[in-house]
Amino acid sequence: MSHLTSRQAEELYVQSRQPPSKPQVWLTFGYPVFRHKSIIAYLTKQNLTATAPALRTELDLGEDRFDSSTAKKYENLLERKWTSVVRLQKKVMDLESQIAALQFELDNATPASLSTRNKDASSWLPKAPPRYTLESHRNTINCIAFHPIFSSLATGSDDCTIKIWDWDAGELERTVKGHTRAVSDVDYGGPRGNTLLASCSADLSIKLWDPVDDYKNVRTLLGHDHSVSAVRFIPASTNLLVSASRDMTLRIWDVSTGFCVRTHRGHTAWVRDVFPSSDGRYLLSAGDDMTVRLWDMSAVATRTESSKLSLLGHEHYIECCALAPPTTYQYLAPMAGLKKVPPARSSAEFMATGSRDKTIRLWSARGTCVMTLVGHDNWVRALVFHPGGKYLLSASDDKTVRCWDLSQEGRCVKIIKEPHERFVTALRWAPHIVRSSVEHLESAAPSTAAPATPERSHDGQQLDNTRTTGDSWKNSSPAGNQSQNVQIRCVVATGGVDCKLRIFAT
Repeated sequence: MSHLTSRQAEELYVQSRQPPSKPQVWLTFGYPVFRHKSIIAYLTKQNLTATAPALRTELDLGEDRFDSSTAKKYENLLERKWTSVVRLQKKVMDLESQIAALQFELDNATPASLSTRNKDASSWLPKAPPRYTLESHRNTINCIAFHPIFSSLATGSDDCTIKIWDWDAGELERTVKGHTRAVSDVDYGGPRGNTLLASCSADLSIKLWDPVDDYKNVRTLLGHDHSVSAVRFIPASTNLLVSASRDMTLRIWDVSTGFCVRTHRGHTAWVRDVFPSSDGRYLLSAGDDMTVRLWDMSAVATRTESSKLSLLGHEHYIECCALAPPTTYQYLAPMAGLKKVPPARSSAEFMATGSRDKTIRLWSARGTCVMTLVGHDNWVRALVFHPGGKYLLSASDDKTVRCWDLSQEGRCVKIIKEPHERFVTALRWAPHIVRSSVEHLESAAPSTAAPATPERSHDGQQLDNTRTTGDSWKNSSPAGNQSQNVQIRCVVATGGVDCKLRIFAT
């Protein structure tokens, strides 16, 4: 009786089992003979004329058992399997990341936070995965701005373009061209009933675009002597715009005439960011001189060049700054040692700054650092306060977005790990809507009553009565201001060096 080799016995066994006709399935069954054939076919396809025959000889696979037609069937099999393995590995890593984020959130949950979760928008926080991941830019996204009325969103990029998106539908609407260098910042605002988009660039210019007229460039503002790094419409004013520049100045512009009406000097290096208060009275600025400056716009008439307040504490360049809304005062006042919560009409009581020293600092208008938030492993690039007042969100070059709970003395309660494959450079929350309680009562009155005044966004823009899908609302009164109802839109957008725009929404 002849004895079969182990290889021959295995092949006979495989043939008796009659495996499926598609060779890609056989690899998963663990049959070495088919893996060997796939490897030889791959080596032959790569023109490795010495390696493939050597493997044939060692495995005793001659032309009678593995001819060219059979090799053709196997030649792409290994590459497809490798691709599948990489794809599955990425899926496993994504799932592990989501599990870790959920575990972190669970470990940091309190009974109060669990009881209020999903009940109102004031406790809503973005979470992975995003609703949309939008791609069209060819270089880093530097800035994001939400339209105050419609579901439009603008992004500016190092590719010198501005792109307009519909964040609700997840679609690109148009590309706006005009700048000749990187677009540093964008913002919506302007005269009531005539919303404009402002953009600034490293080409030293500020441009105004009309959304109603297909984003036509209606005006170009020139005057800065170096790159313009930030631009913001000033709330409560009908036509004023502020810009920050590498020329170490802040400039106030009249958008109706295009003239610079005021220049603020005080910084000794590049001014990276500027943030106006909700009533338009104050400006907060920060930059490479590692100082934070608070400017009183009411002092313009005195022609003074000095800022109202100058704050020192960061150990590296300051990338971003933000004034805290009145809804945060109830949480920040105890941290600052105040026995009484400041009135909501005071629009510049607290502020936050993010720096390349990897820290976030919370400041009071009395000139003290209330708290330093430590957790990021790289530059802090963007900050935004939750409209509900309880949280502060930050984005960093460590590829994370962190949520800090101000009611727990700035404890980090949530980390969105790697919302982007590379540095996170931009972060923005959709503007909330404010309407007076009088209007709310009128809307609840009998139909014979006069129509209620149209709703307005936080910057005074008139709103349509259509509720955009994807929004989550919470009617509440800001701290110390019972005459208003705030409707929070639960929409957050981030941009990064990976050229992607991500939309987080309910």
